[in-house]
Amino acid sequence: MAHEVQLIARIAQGDRRAFEELYNLYHRRMARFLMRLTRRHEVAEEVINDTFWVVWRKAGDFRGDSQPSTWILGIAYRKARSAFRASARLAERDLDGAAEALTTEGFSNTEELRDWLGQALEQLPVEQRMAVELCYQLGYSCEEIGVIMDCPANTVKTRLFHARAKLQKLLPRLAHPTARPAAARENQHS
Repeated sequence: MAHEVQLIARIAQGDRRAFEELYNLYHRRMARFLMRLTRRHEVAEEVINDTFWVVWRKAGDFRGDSQPSTWILGIAYRKARSAFRASARLAERDLDGAAEALTTEGFSNTEELRDWLGQALEQLPVEQRMAVELCYQLGYSCEEIGVIMDCPANTVKTRLFHARAKLQKLLPRLAHPTARPAAARENQHS
């Protein structure tokens, strides 16, 4: 962490090598995180580039009140929200078609389970999906996620609660798409 703080201080002074080093430290982690959220490489790369442009311009504003990773991911979160909203307006996802393509057999392997989880996460609202990823994939606490997402820790807890409840309903439907209740099929066509 101290090394990252030093890098940010050097970036504030215009040090391009420090910027390149910080970029290399975070690029892979941010790309994995964003690809789990969007599954669109071009959107993830756009968010990463936008995030690091802000880091370059605002490095002097970093006061060390939080960890460098929390500050950087906070910027990425705000950029990702904007990008996801713009992306959603451009192209709606056909999740029903993807669900029908799934087999109706049980969990045959971890890859299939990961695929179902990825599809279920895509159906969550952006704020819930990002809270789940930050908590369960990157290991941030609710307080740290609150700083990243610029909201109280209790809001993060509420988002996680609602996300888990939705995932409990979505995962069985993805595993067995033809076993959906008739009422759910009727509501879909209404």
